[in-house]
Amino acid sequence: MSKRHWLFIALSASVAAGFAYAQYPVMDAVANKVIQKYQTSTCDQLYQERAQKQGQQKPEMEQRVVEMLRNDPQMRTAFFNKISAPIVNKMFECGMIP
Repeated sequence: MSKRHWLFIALSASVAAGFAYAQYPVMDAVANKVIQKYQTSTCDQLYQERAQKQGQQKPEMEQRVVEMLRNDPQMRTAFFNKISAPIVNKMFECGMIP
C-alpha cells in the first residue's frame, strides 16, 4: 500500500477517536481527571489511597459514572481507550503490575 493510503487510514482513525471523545463530554472530563490524578500522584500516594479505600463504599458520583459506563458500551470503550495507557504506565512504574 502507498504512503497516501496509510496516511488516509491514520487520519480517519484520528478523526474517529476525536469524535468518540467529543460525543461524550462528561466522560471526557472524568477521563481527564483520572489521567491527571495518576500523572501527578507519587507511587506512595497511590499505594496509600488504594489501602485506605479497600472495603469502603465508593462515593455517589463515582458510582454514577460507573453505572453510565456499564450502560453504554461505546462510552466505556472510549473511556478505557483514553485512560488505559497513562494508568498502565504509571502502575508499571510503581511496580503495581509486573
